[in-house]
Amino acid sequence: MRPDSERTAATQPQVTTTSATANAAAAGGTVNAAGTVPTEQRKRPLLVQLRDAAIPTRIVLIVGALLMFAPFVWMALSSFKTLPQLLTEPLSIIPAPWTGENFAEAWNALPFPRAYFNSFYIAALTVAGGLVTTSMAGYAFARIPFKGSKWIFAIVLVTQMVPKQVTLVPFYILMARLGWVDSHLSLIIPGMLVNPFGIFLARQFVLSIPAEIDQAAQVDGASRWRVYWQMILPMIRPGLGALGIIIAIDVWNAFLMPLILLNSTELFTVPLLLAQFQGQFGGLNTGLIMAATTVSTVPMLIAFVIGQRQIMSSLATSGLGGR
Repeated sequence: MRPDSERTAATQPQVTTTSATANAAAAGGTVNAAGTVPTEQRKRPLLVQLRDAAIPTRIVLIVGALLMFAPFVWMALSSFKTLPQLLTEPLSIIPAPWTGENFAEAWNALPFPRAYFNSFYIAALTVAGGLVTTSMAGYAFARIPFKGSKWIFAIVLVTQMVPKQVTLVPFYILMARLGWVDSHLSLIIPGMLVNPFGIFLARQFVLSIPAEIDQAAQVDGASRWRVYWQMILPMIRPGLGALGIIIAIDVWNAFLMPLILLNSTELFTVPLLLAQFQGQFGGLNTGLIMAATTVSTVPMLIAFVIGQRQIMSSLATSGLGGR
């Protein structure tokens, strides 16, 4: 009979081998006929094996991202091409020679500075007001119990399924009776007050915060307004940042409503002026169209990059608000 210590030592390699075999099988590795893991594979940690297995997926994602980014790159490069190159080599990529005359000519052909100012301040006011109203409505639906709240919220969700074209005529009549036709108020005020998707998103942000925080604050004597303003609003700041980017892009790219409601050229937004510009110069020089389109796209790209950094910073420092 062998001592207990010798029997334990004799069975220890089998336990180690079994553990290594399980790890290799979980990582998609190979196992010998004897049920053991090859030495070169046993030395590789499980995390390293999983990382190597994800390399093909990353390659596919990178290729897909490049394919999606290629049209924008081609548009930006085409804006620096001369008219002869656009006519003789329409599918060429690199401008030869490089020229910036398309940007100067497109900028001076129509009142683009005024259109940019209109789009900027309409988007800024709509985002600021929209974040306040949607966060307040989201907090009310998530935290304040009142009769019919579920039905009202269901109606808010249903309105997202109604296309804007269906409500275009009654909406125009309402704006006409208010005297807001051919005015930026018809774009700013409805954008601030009516945003079903923003209300739904804000409600989900508030629901991600434990209700015990509100209850503890109310026990200490805090009012509903103080709980919303000093506790809930800072916690959902990352989500509101993402919502602000969504609203800004939607307002900046809006075309149908400004086309119906605005008549004066000095009130036009960038999409309207770009459509007018394309009608005048689209068949003559596509380089001008590419330059004008590039200039109209760059601000939203910059806003997205800046907003993304702000969101990531807020998620890293906001505690419960980042859930």
